[in-house]
Amino acid sequence: MEAQTLLALPIVLALEPVAGEAPARTTLSRDEAAELAGLVALDLRGLVAQVDMARLALVGALFDQVELLRPGFPVWATLDELARRVPRGTLDNVVAFGSHQGHMPAQPLQPSALYAEGPMRLLPMSLLAPAAQAEELSAQLEIQLVGRGEAGTRTADWLMRTLGIRLEHVRYLSRNDLLALTCVQYEHVNLAPLWTLLEAALLSPQRAEAVVSARGLALRYEAGVVLVQSPTQWLAAQRGDPAERAYAFAGMVFELRQYAALLEAHQLPLQLQPAGPGPVEATSGYLLETVAPADPLLDPPKMFAHEAAGLGVVAISVAQRDQGGRSRMLAHGYPLQPRALGTLLSRLADRYAIAGDLHALGRIGLDERGELAAPGATLH
Repeated sequence: MEAQTLLALPIVLALEPVAGEAPARTTLSRDEAAELAGLVALDLRGLVAQVDMARLALVGALFDQVELLRPGFPVWATLDELARRVPRGTLDNVVAFGSHQGHMPAQPLQPSALYAEGPMRLLPMSLLAPAAQAEELSAQLEIQLVGRGEAGTRTADWLMRTLGIRLEHVRYLSRNDLLALTCVQYEHVNLAPLWTLLEAALLSPQRAEAVVSARGLALRYEAGVVLVQSPTQWLAAQRGDPAERAYAFAGMVFELRQYAALLEAHQLPLQLQPAGPGPVEATSGYLLETVAPADPLLDPPKMFAHEAAGLGVVAISVAQRDQGGRSRMLAHGYPLQPRALGTLLSRLADRYAIAGDLHALGRIGLDERGELAAPGATLH
């Protein structure tokens, strides 16, 4: 059967709009997608002669690279599955999928509005080639597209007219080219370790990969999840006076938020590696670790906000006053997105059966050991 004899070779058409311009829409209609696919087929035949042995499948939708580079490559996987259902030989061996009444034929082919303002828009496609010729075609695509993969003038003009934008560049890339480009982009912003984790999840998901971030935070990819070192464990290993440690902690949380945002965009779950025997909790937008159980003989716990300039609340600590008037730490939560702060507070209030009042410290509170702490006296 076709699905057993054809191998999918993923490529993209990369559109770089003029700065400040963005397409008014992210999908093409069925007819538009079919028209574009015909132009693309002519371009590809001119670049790689072996394309004639393959079948072109195209998605009439514009994505950000974070939407395409996700574990299992769901956009390409869906495209390939749909394309294999269409009988071979129809539409001159070219098949395209566009929107109908505002909807794409499958959810993974619908771009998210969250990433619609990116500087580069990517239109994914696949070449379905017989197994015997796929290796040669793949090698030629890697050579020819990176060297002379500019789209033809007719294709570029059609895209500008149809999308109502001006384009600086329109070129074909293999998926490997897209991976390499993303790697360079993350390295440029000091996030090379994050790319190492993402690359493992994309290309070798059964293999574990451990990295250390620029600020010394340990992370590990394993079994489809990224495990991050406990921030309290990281803080305990720091040196310097309290002011230096507080500053370093704020910087680490900022970096952690960067990692969390990008991992979420790539749909790679982030979980907290426990620092001790207490349980940890990971939900979209925050991390939560337990330090000790509440003591029913002491006063009810209270919640304290550790704050840093420019970052707002970097951590929430839950503490009880012991019989000596000192604070006994119970849990630490880390809001990684602004919208998650309220959810985190509600979660802690429910867990400890307390009011949702949050006592702002106005700083990052540390004890004499340089670890997260709360004042022993009640704040008013």
